[in-house]
Amino acid sequence: EGDVICVFSQYGEVVNINLVRDKKTGKSKGFCFLCYEDQRSTILAVDNFNGIKIKGRTIRVDHVANYRPPKESEDWDDVTRALHAKGCGVKTPPHTSSDSPSEDEDVPVKKQKGEE
Repeated sequence: EGDVICVFSQYGEVVNINLVRDKKTGKSKGFCFLCYEDQRSTILAVDNFNGIKIKGRTIRVDHVANYRPPKESEDWDDVTRALHAKGCGVKTPPHTSSDSPSEDEDVPVKKQKGEE
């Protein structure tokens, strides 16, 4: 999780991440949902990271219509609680640099906090 935040934080502040794990083994499924503080950071990350190789793997980065915070837990911080209650960003996807609209593929995915 720390490696993902480190890589993606170069385009803005990452306020929340949901690293999707296998329910039985607890191992990462190889994709996550990530929420930036602002929409500009999201657009920069999608435009600059989609299709690059990290540790020998080509990654896909795209916008999602609705950010998926981690499942409820006692370990949640205040930001995660707020994101779960109010959501992250607008309810329609902004500009996308990908031809594939699917948000359920096993790839990293981004979303931004809404601008008021």
